[in-house]
Amino acid sequence: MRLSRIIMALTVGLAVVAVPTAAGAAQPQPTPSATTDPPQPPPYPPTAASLTVNRPTIYLGETVVLTGTNFGPNETVDINVTVTPQAAPAGGAAPARRSDGSTVAMAPVAYQASAPLNFTAYTNGQGRFTKNYKPSVTGLLTFTATGRESGRTATTELRVLHKKQPLPVTGDSLGTPMKLGGGLVGAGAVMLLLTLAWRRRQRFGGAAH
Repeated sequence: MRLSRIIMALTVGLAVVAVPTAAGAAQPQPTPSATTDPPQPPPYPPTAASLTVNRPTIYLGETVVLTGTNFGPNETVDINVTVTPQAAPAGGAAPARRSDGSTVAMAPVAYQASAPLNFTAYTNGQGRFTKNYKPSVTGLLTFTATGRESGRTATTELRVLHKKQPLPVTGDSLGTPMKLGGGLVGAGAVMLLLTLAWRRRQRFGGAAH
């Protein structure tokens, strides 16, 4: 009898000890998270690159300033220029002519040395650059800038017009104003003589009376 009580007490004790252990085992254990590297910031600013010119329209022979922003810091930027020619002169436009009907020979326009259609610029630490450009052709010029390291690209346009040529001065063009001026001078002299004659007649006519 005493032995059975001892065995029962041991059994109850073991059961009491085992209950918390089983409850703890039933609790969900947090799974260790996988070790990952912290996210790296992007090497270049997220803002899109831009390319602008200080004047949208110029005459041939003038210079513009290209400005690029938000490219990679301290990188080389390749710039390509595409030219779309201007429309041809309107058909039927008559050449300049003299009064006798002969045409006037216009002097050819002297162009500068050809400007490059591919060149490079270099950005500063903030990804910005400026570049002067003097076109040697007329038309619509499209500039495309691409950063070699960043891969960022931007475009802008520039319209280049022909210079306005002064009208040629010829002997005939000078002769017409001179003839007109001479006629006016002659008419003025005749009027002056008639006025003097009328005054003289009035003076002596009054004295006779």
